[in-house]
Amino acid sequence: VQLQASGGGLVQTGRSLRLSCAASGSISSINDMNWYRQGRGGQRELVASIASGGRTYYADSVKGRFTASRDNAKNTQYLQMNSLKPEDTAVYYCYGAIKVPGDTRFRDYWGQGTLVTVSS
Repeated sequence: VQLQASGGGLVQTGRSLRLSCAASGSISSINDMNWYRQGRGGQRELVASIASGGRTYYADSVKGRFTASRDNAKNTQYLQMNSLKPEDTAVYYCYGAIKVPGDTRFRDYWGQGTLVTVSS
């Protein structure tokens, strides 16, 4: 199983970006799909989470600006980021709790990270 993140880039303050993360491989089901970010010198923090049923969680710092979604048929999650601020600058990582055929447990899988830079 692999997670491939894309959509990062350089944008100006107030603009938008949409991140995507596609899971590929032999997959039985996916539980939570999350987005984390890690700024320069900082710790990795949870930004948004979306459960298999669609329930979402957002960090206070992004509430009202970011929207997580997923397409279960495509094993893909998205993060729509609006009204971006310089403090949103970070490497964004996607995560999935994924069960593969023959396994009884969901296991942790991470994407490679995509850089988002917001200029002031």
